[in-house]
Amino acid sequence: MKHILLIMGLLAGMNAAAQTKTVAKKPATTTTKPAVKEPAAAVPVERMVEITTDYGIMIAKLYNQTPLHRDNFIKLIKTGVYDSLLFHRVIKEFMIQGGDPESKNAADSIMLGAGQVAGDRIPAEFRPNFFHKKGALAAARDGNPAKASSNCQFYIVQGKPMDTAQLSSVYNQAIKQNNPAFKYSKSQKEIYERLGGTPFLDQNYTVFGEVISGLDVIDKIASVQTRQGDRPLKNVMMKMRMLN
Repeated sequence: MKHILLIMGLLAGMNAAAQTKTVAKKPATTTTKPAVKEPAAAVPVERMVEITTDYGIMIAKLYNQTPLHRDNFIKLIKTGVYDSLLFHRVIKEFMIQGGDPESKNAADSIMLGAGQVAGDRIPAEFRPNFFHKKGALAAARDGNPAKASSNCQFYIVQGKPMDTAQLSSVYNQAIKQNNPAFKYSKSQKEIYERLGGTPFLDQNYTVFGEVISGLDVIDKIASVQTRQGDRPLKNVMMKMRMLN
């Protein structure tokens, strides 16, 4: 609030005319409170999963930008659905696939890959920044036109390195048809060339996480001997738990 000080003159002598002095106003003073910083919006913590196998342990993070797949995966882990299931389909330089509930204690003669848990498919959640680099965690699916995902089966990418010319060819033959608006960023191209992956699946299957530790475990599993149908000769069992 502005404060103004007004001083009145004194009467000088009896019968004298009253004289009034006006003192110049002091500059107005204001009190400025220091700006209060608004707290930064909290970034949701990415959920972390531990996948234990006979060939080592993988740590994967689940993307917050694919909440339907993330939440479904967490639910299945917490209810023990994945414990003792198999990586039932393994293809070197491509991917390792698991999550079929029928694979638990399955006889060697049984063809696996059609099993589901109770419930509907998961709607597709394609994101331009999530792609099939090595270590990508993605949802398997059947040929439904909406490209909705299996509610339990998943795969982890191994793939192989791919230079710019090869990636461009794959883009024109497959990815452009999946999503004409999609373009690879410079960093995505660099990762495919350095680390490798399976780009022909991009924008066609939902990627909802990635392995951040244990890429060598993927290589070990992908190298096991397999029988007809790509099932490993020796069962590759999994166990999962949430780390946060």
